Amino acid sequence: MAKFSINLKDGSVKQEEEKDIIVGIDLGTTNSLVAYINEGQPEILRTPTASKALVPSIVHFDESGSVVVGDAAKEMLISAPERTIYSVKRLLGKSYTDISEIKDLLGYTIIDEDEDTLVKIKVGDRYYSPIELSAEILRELKRVAESRLEAKIEKAVITVPAYFNDSQRQATRDAGKLAGLDVLRIVNEPTAASLAYGIGTSREQAETIAVYDLGGGTFDISILEIQDGIFEVLATNGDTFLGGDDFDRAIIDYWMETYSIPAQLLEDKAFGQMIRLQAEEAKKTLSSSSEYSFSFENQEFSITKETFESIISPLVDKTLEICRRCIEDADIELSSIDQVVMVGGSTRVPLVKEVVAKLFKKEVNDTIDPDQVVALGAAVQADILAGNRKDMLLLDITPLSLGIETMGGLMDTIIPRNSKVPAKAGRQYTTSVDGQTKLKVAVYQGERDLVKDNRKLGEFVLSGIPPMAAGMPKIDIKFILDADGILRVKASETRSNVQTEVQIKSQYGISEEEMALMLKDSLVNAQQDMDQRALIEAQNEGKNVALHSEKFIEQNAAILSSEEVKTLKSHIGTLRSQIESGTKDDINGAMDALNAYSTPLAQRALDHNIAVALKGKDL
Repeated sequence: MAKFSINLKDGSVKQEEEKDIIVGIDLGTTNSLVAYINEGQPEILRTPTASKALVPSIVHFDESGSVVVGDAAKEMLISAPERTIYSVKRLLGKSYTDISEIKDLLGYTIIDEDEDTLVKIKVGDRYYSPIELSAEILRELKRVAESRLEAKIEKAVITVPAYFNDSQRQATRDAGKLAGLDVLRIVNEPTAASLAYGIGTSREQAETIAVYDLGGGTFDISILEIQDGIFEVLATNGDTFLGGDDFDRAIIDYWMETYSIPAQLLEDKAFGQMIRLQAEEAKKTLSSSSEYSFSFENQEFSITKETFESIISPLVDKTLEICRRCIEDADIELSSIDQVVMVGGSTRVPLVKEVVAKLFKKEVNDTIDPDQVVALGAAVQADILAGNRKDMLLLDITPLSLGIETMGGLMDTIIPRNSKVPAKAGRQYTTSVDGQTKLKVAVYQGERDLVKDNRKLGEFVLSGIPPMAAGMPKIDIKFILDADGILRVKASETRSNVQTEVQIKSQYGISEEEMALMLKDSLVNAQQDMDQRALIEAQNEGKNVALHSEKFIEQNAAILSSEEVKTLKSHIGTLRSQIESGTKDDINGAMDALNAYSTPLAQRALDHNIAVALKGKDL
């Protein structure tokens, strides 16, 4: 819809140029929010019918595969826990090994293949990645914004914890793309919180602040120096598995022990979800009341505020120790910190505020709703990117992602678009064939998941790799992008120190119009790209599992029965068949079945081999 302004003096009418609306999104572990700038001020968006702005970060799939997100999904936590996914932010960019300690505490099924591959969540006969689940939450926030603003929303700023690594940031960006959003910037949550408080919006202001962020699943502390509109993170520290969820767990453990409830009852997913939700409610209530109680099947459960503070005290102390390390890393005196900003719903717990104020020797600043502060700051950052705040310094950025081709023709992004330049980033790779002595490195620019849809910038060959078994060589690929957009790519094999380098002009031959088309193309084809990437990754993983399973049979034929060998080969055959013609879920299902059958056999083989190795030795 076009907008017009009328000059009341001469009656002239002028059509106003419509600007894209860029929203700010806080994609949280427990709750998520979306905000925008309304007449110069950040404002949280909610639908006209919503009673609150928070959208629970919960996704439910019904038997037919239909999806609901938010409050409607939260209602299904007890009645259908195996189909209701929560705390997905804890899984973003994580491998099976990373989440081994918490997977048994979740009400849904995480496939454990004991490999360093990214996690998958099983719902019915479907397998979902955390990226797909996060995209569902982002789609809901996009819908909320479009409903409230009555406009199409295609651009967003999304926040992440300051310590999120490259894999977690890329996963967040991919989730945004899959949700139909052009993610203009991934912003650190402490920076966003600072902006929400107006810190750093004045070029004359110079301050050092600490941002204490305790959310549902994560904790981080960041110390920022803000001067001349530039935010510099002096130090950051945190724990990806420390937050309000752990307070809830402490309450559950207290009830289980106090009322002599057998631990195996928690394996009943409905009971587990019921008591988890009651613990969450207890935590909230005890912020303002002295006691909380409820009844379940003629059993009265209760907890006092004093007991609650006692059982969470070790967790809170852990955050203080992380704060001390962060101050030390920042190499500053405690007295030089001008203010402490509180972020995250879990900072509402009175004990948390008390001990943080005591550590920093000053009253904490929590005048803005700690649940909303990050989303409000993201909206301010979005406003800066829209060009509406000229007093803020924006550093130069690279306009399109830079990466290399990996197995199956996939684009592996090394420097994401919108990264500040100069930039330096790298990843480690290996060979896929036994005895491989050369590796071709093909460099691409673009936003699509398959290299065939991106712009090839150049290629070179790393020669002289010592012949080793597949997976043994360690090959470092480094991208160094200077302020002029000149890209240098270095490749080296760490064991032999064989190396080579090539220089590429990253923006050569790409006009502004072509860049815009490439970005639009990536959004239009996001679902197709993600599906194709997921299928290729499943095929690559499946081939690897099948190959290792065949080697396992060959190496352990002496201790396997003919029936076990026959069954293993049958599973391998099914997997290879699905790799050739099956869907991503078919391949994952075949791998799941093979791993379930082979795991006890692998354990038996390990015990046998250890026994043989120790035979005749005195211990």
